[in-house]
Amino acid sequence: MNVRAFILCSALLLAAPVFARDKTDVLVMKNGDHLTGEVKGLDGGVLYVSMDYILGTSSVQWSKVDHLESKQLFLVKTEDGSVYTGRLSTAENTGGRPVRIEVAETPGQKVTIDRAQIVQMDETSEKFWQRFNGSINSGISYSKGNQATQYNLSSDVEYPRERWSAGANYSSSLASSTGANVSTRNSLGLNYLRLLRWNNWFYAGLGNFLQSSEQNIRLQSNLGGGIGRYLKNSNHASISVLGGFAWQNTNYHQSEVAQGPQNVAAAMIAANAKLFRFNKTNLDVTASVFPAVSAPGRVFANTNASYYIKIFSNLTWNISFYGNWDNQPPAHFSGSDYGTSSGLGWTFGNR
Repeated sequence: MNVRAFILCSALLLAAPVFARDKTDVLVMKNGDHLTGEVKGLDGGVLYVSMDYILGTSSVQWSKVDHLESKQLFLVKTEDGSVYTGRLSTAENTGGRPVRIEVAETPGQKVTIDRAQIVQMDETSEKFWQRFNGSINSGISYSKGNQATQYNLSSDVEYPRERWSAGANYSSSLASSTGANVSTRNSLGLNYLRLLRWNNWFYAGLGNFLQSSEQNIRLQSNLGGGIGRYLKNSNHASISVLGGFAWQNTNYHQSEVAQGPQNVAAAMIAANAKLFRFNKTNLDVTASVFPAVSAPGRVFANTNASYYIKIFSNLTWNISFYGNWDNQPPAHFSGSDYGTSSGLGWTFGNR
């Protein structure tokens, strides 16, 4: 079962090739340098550009760009939560005024935005496969002393559109050593977000499926949804909160627990924080708390944190932490499962 799920999820997450297009976008830097290539996107204050004469994707500091021209379609997001789709050009700038970017939504309609207000751009296309962003990470360690082996594999993919986005993430870890049982953990997460008519407000749906040998969980399914808001949305940080309700079904290993599956209705409080440093590091922290409504006094919680350091091009090194807690687990069962991992990763799309 786990092997089939692993193969299926890996295939889905890897099936996002980025096809090349003509590299005709023009960048003019504040120091006068001219660059011609393919603008991939903007994220965390970094403009990603691919050029024929440079291997891989180059990173350009967004605040250093003076002029930009592109005939490619982009999804453009601003600090106040507004979203636009169109082709990019730089409006005429006189008198030392801030650089303004024109987004041509239709041939006769243009929206002009201060460059400093633009926090994210995603290259989009009429072609389905060219719209994906994502990453793949893996690591392994071995110790001869107690013949201990640990491996971890994770991947995520995102499909952004103008007013909504959908994504999936998968993580798997295995640890074994002489004299101890093999410990496994597998998690699959699904998410959907749609912006509301009020700037920086959104509603979201979440789904998570967990298997943990440490907590004797055969399968724990979480489905929830709610209303959220971006508290901060800039080129240096993105912070959001979400509140709503969730339903949880947990199947424990029947040979070790007499009771059947547990179904719990719960409130949901979640937060996400992303911190960026130009082309160097990226910290992503997500935490969720589920106070049970149908079982007062019981609280579930989970968190995931990842810290990325860029090595070169699309190659990264990362260290991650995960944790799951239940303050009222079945008798003699562990109420927590947590751990850390590190390894190398590869990004694709606007990552």
